Amino acid sequence: MKKIFPILAVMLLISICSLAQSRLIKGTVKDSTAKVPVINAVIRIKGTDVMTASDKQGNWQLTIPKAATTIEIVATGYPRREMVIKENTTAVAITLVRRPAKRIMALEDSNRAMAKQKFAQMEYSVAAAAPMARYSSGWTNPGETEAYAPINENIFHAVKDQPLSTFSADVDRAGYSNVRRYLNGGDLPPADAVRVEEMINYFDYHYPQPKGKDPVAIVADMSVCPWNTGHQLVRIGIQGKVVDNKDVPPSNLVFLLDVSGSMEAPNKLPLVKKAFGALVKQLRPQDRVAIVVYAGAAGVVLPSTHGDKPEKIMAALEQLQAGGSTAGGAGISLAYKIARENFLPKGNNRVILGTDGDFNVGESSSGELQRLIEGEKDKGIFLSVLGFGMGNLKDVNLETLADKGNGNYAYIDNYEEARRIFVTEFGGTLYTIAKDVKLQVEFNPNFVQSYRLVGYENRMLQAEDFNNDKKDAGDMGAGHTVTALYEIVPAGGGKAQDVNWVDPLKYQEAKVLGNRTEVLTVKMRYKEPDSNTSSLVQRVLSYQSKPFESMDTDFRLAASVAAFGQLLRESAFQGEASYDKVLQWAANTRENDPEGYRAEYQQLVKKAQLLQK
Repeated sequence: MKKIFPILAVMLLISICSLAQSRLIKGTVKDSTAKVPVINAVIRIKGTDVMTASDKQGNWQLTIPKAATTIEIVATGYPRREMVIKENTTAVAITLVRRPAKRIMALEDSNRAMAKQKFAQMEYSVAAAAPMARYSSGWTNPGETEAYAPINENIFHAVKDQPLSTFSADVDRAGYSNVRRYLNGGDLPPADAVRVEEMINYFDYHYPQPKGKDPVAIVADMSVCPWNTGHQLVRIGIQGKVVDNKDVPPSNLVFLLDVSGSMEAPNKLPLVKKAFGALVKQLRPQDRVAIVVYAGAAGVVLPSTHGDKPEKIMAALEQLQAGGSTAGGAGISLAYKIARENFLPKGNNRVILGTDGDFNVGESSSGELQRLIEGEKDKGIFLSVLGFGMGNLKDVNLETLADKGNGNYAYIDNYEEARRIFVTEFGGTLYTIAKDVKLQVEFNPNFVQSYRLVGYENRMLQAEDFNNDKKDAGDMGAGHTVTALYEIVPAGGGKAQDVNWVDPLKYQEAKVLGNRTEVLTVKMRYKEPDSNTSSLVQRVLSYQSKPFESMDTDFRLAASVAAFGQLLRESAFQGEASYDKVLQWAANTRENDPEGYRAEYQQLVKKAQLLQK
């Protein structure tokens, strides 16, 4: 007992000295023009992991050394800024100047011809390596009318304050193909168009198939984080059961096609016809298809027709022409009506929407459409959404509709992407094996001081949502995979790795259990497609210390894509990532690349690198 008191005295003295040498600084972050708060701006002591983030009012506070200290401020859509906080300063008002929209147009017109020539050389090398991966560059400027939901980047959370991370599964891939469209067109994408989780999940990963009764299984592993070697990177993978196409239940499909004037461009309605034509060729006699179109009004072009009459279905597609305004709400209502009339109790009932998302006539408010779609989802009719075109793509509308309709959202920038969705992955696109898939990760503070989920900003859930079966979440098709990456700050890193997200608790103190082997526990809830009650699957990850280079090709590719997305977003957490390193991390990951998607990815990285210069 006598030995304890000197130890406690030393610890108390260290704490007193530490407090005497530090100070609490408070501040605000606002947009210089709009004078509105900047949310989730990261304020960090330069060169350290001591950081905080601004709240919804733009307020923040951070403990820094008493001496003059340099901080850096990073926020999406704004140039990175540094500021020296003088010794006696206690409050700071920071204003950020938003990056001009023209920043997206990375090349001057005089340089575009040279870049186009280099891009053509890159595309030729991809086509030579994998003939299926041929993509048209387009070279049409996207314009200024596209709409994307704002993304406030996920930040680090201290495990002692927030040990649970909960989010909805996401198998949407629109973010990647849309980024590809920008890069192939010679432009950098706007930050909010870059959804990092959709870029990661664009690729097929080779996780083990589920065993037993559950149609989904969990994989978890970890290594050193390549863009910040003082941190670690955790991968969580979800694998959906592969179902042979001949075993997929019969489908009752309604093609809902936008034929308004905004769809007249070659990469819109003409590509819609080719894309849906690819699906028609995959139909079986037991499948049924109806075609509903909408422009100034909605109408039925083809009543529900069996799949053994492809000529009749193709003829109805080919006669479509663009013109008029966009009564999207009326079209959706009519499509659901046709789906209900031909409902298959044991089948796959689905509306597939093809549009640029420009709803401007009729029942077009987000609230009305969402309530309609959610009501039909509860009756067993799901909605998948395909986005087309450029210039006025309303990505924010399309993503929301798919999320509310228990379906997936894809962006089709060329025929090859349509072939992948409707031919290569026919069952996964049309057949849901698990709905309302949620994940919850609990971190062990013995190993993890703080963590951040890479991407999934629009999929975050409250901790209590996990066990609430009434809370909607993502859905998985047959054979689909979901991958999530966590960047974690190891425990025991010392003062240089403190995360100042919340004030210390005043009335209680968290107790840490003595588990010294498990880094985290992953729990997943899912429902069978025809059930309203969820099932639970879980997996424990034991501590591992592996160099990044020793990880499998899927792990290294996912990490490379995550870093690429963070570079495109100019993330506050990109660390030491660079385009050269992204390419290095993706090297030798093409051993199983029959369609050429991984080869094409590396060429996209090179294009982005060229555009940044």
